[in-house]
Order: sequence, then C-alpha cells, then structure tokens
Amino acid sequence: MPGTILQANNLVKKYGDLIAVNDVSFAIEEGEVFGLLGPNGAGKSTTIAMLSGLFPPTGGSATIGGLDVVRELGKVKQIIGVVPQDLALYPTLNARENVGFFGELYGLRGKALHARVDEVLGYVGMLERAKDQVKTYSGGMKRRVNLAAGLVNHPRLLFLDEPTVGVDPQSRNHIFESVERLNREQGMSILYTTHYMEEAERLCHRIGIIDRGKLIALGTPRQLIESLGGGIIQLGLAAPDETVRAAVEALPAVRSASYVTAEDATPGEQDPSPATDGKAILKIEANQGNDALLQVLHYCNEVDVDILSLDLLEPNLETVFLNLTGKSLRD
Repeated sequence: MPGTILQANNLVKKYGDLIAVNDVSFAIEEGEVFGLLGPNGAGKSTTIAMLSGLFPPTGGSATIGGLDVVRELGKVKQIIGVVPQDLALYPTLNARENVGFFGELYGLRGKALHARVDEVLGYVGMLERAKDQVKTYSGGMKRRVNLAAGLVNHPRLLFLDEPTVGVDPQSRNHIFESVERLNREQGMSILYTTHYMEEAERLCHRIGIIDRGKLIALGTPRQLIESLGGGIIQLGLAAPDETVRAAVEALPAVRSASYVTAEDATPGEQDPSPATDGKAILKIEANQGNDALLQVLHYCNEVDVDILSLDLLEPNLETVFLNLTGKSLRD
C-alpha cells in the first residue's frame, strides 16, 4: 500500500488582517497527481509557498515524506521539486546552463550533473535547443525548461504551479505528456494547480477546490461531478416568491432551490455573466436534469409564473467549480 507523501494540517497564512489561507488540510498519497483549483487570489500559490518552505505558515503544520516542512526544511528541499508560476530562469544563459545551475544547488557535479541535465531536457523535449539562450525561446519553451529545472534533483514530490499559463498548444500538450510520464513511469507524486478544467480532468487523480483561502471541496473528478447530481437550472423571475421556491424544491426531481444574487449565480456557457436587471434568480439543483426541467416548466405554466430567462447547466467539473465558488476560474 502506498503511503502519504504530503500531509497538510490546518494551514493558516495571515498578512496583517488578511487571511490568505484559512485552516486548510489535505493529504497527497505516493504516486498521486493532486489538483489544487481555485480562482485567482484563492490561496493556491500561498499554500504551495508554505509547503515548499518559501515562508512558514502562521498556523498549522505540514510534513513531506514524514519530514516537518519548518523544522526539517533542509531535508524537505532535497525531496521536492518546485516549478513556480513565474519563470525562474536566467535569460542570457542557455537551457543546459540554467538547469545545470539548479543541479549544482542540489550538489550534483561532473558527469552525474551533465547526464541528469540531458535527461530532464530530453524529458521536456528541449535537447535540440539546449545550447540556445533562453531569451530566444518562445513562452512555451521557457515553461518546458522551467519544468526541467524542477526535475533535476530527482524529486519525490513535484509542485507545479500553473505550468501552462501563456503557452502555445504544442508546448502545453508536451507538458501534459511529461506530467503523465513522470507519474506513470517514475511514480512521481505531483501537486498541480491550474486555471483549466480540462487539465485537471485529464491529469489529476483527486482535486481540492480552494476559495477565499478555504478548502471547500475534495474528491476525485467523478466524485465531485456526481455531487452535483443532475445539474443546475437557473430561472430568472420577476421577483422572489417563497411560495414558488418551496413548491419547486418539493418537486420529485429537484434536490434544492434557492434565490441567489447575480454574483452567486452560476454563469452559463451562453451567458457568462448573468445580468439580473431587477429579476430574481432561482437556482435549482436537480437530481435528474431532464425530469427536473420538465417538472419545473410544468409547474410554472400551471400557476402562471413568468420565466424571464432560463439557464441549464449539465454536470461537469467546470459546473461543480462554478456552483461552489460562483465565479469563473479565470476571474
């Protein structure tokens, strides 16, 4: 049975009165790709910064490989790799020199360093351009070299903080394949943050969703999608009416119904920013989407409720995220 490579317990990070991370706990198993998703400013990068030893938590604790990330930070750094959101490369050095520099920081020298640099550059598809200065690379190529630098010390746990931001489709797909190979062939454990749902669904065994510094959901992609049931129906009505809400919630195919503000409404694909213009939004969580829609429409027609707008969202990971946070990942 694989063990736990990372355990975070009630992590807190405060900046004065601002609580950037608020009582966050989760674990990552050996050989697992764990996705940490959240809108900008949710606390993802701050969590990674604490776990990788960039700064200590205000409260709580964490271990990696059984080592305390504060008291045993020197040992922790030997078994982790960090690929930050901001590029950590020297533009006037070439790829081999950049990755070699990071290898030397981990104590690699001579033939062992040279072999490892070539190995990781080959892994990310950058050997052919290894002697060119980084400043001549595209954004995607720089991201791939950034990934190689994070791999040079043979990490057991790799932190990837939004590694595909601003990259071309070819480099993005290459990064996907590299992550999958590292996990499949080397059993590497990976903490992966992203703004793209398709990445999380493709790469991650389990996902934690963080918003306003708090972990608000945790599970496999399938578990998270199933938690939404049959999807969401949003009705725009002239005004909130408790009788209508209660009657809709009592329908057999409906799980719950509540009035929400425009900020809390889940944006649909056709209407990414639902405008209220004075109307009330009745948000309906369905047990069975099609049945619920038919029952809701039949009820509204029967009691003469005017529907000003209707939005039907099928259950998927994007819908789960939007339902929990009320905002797009790219907000």
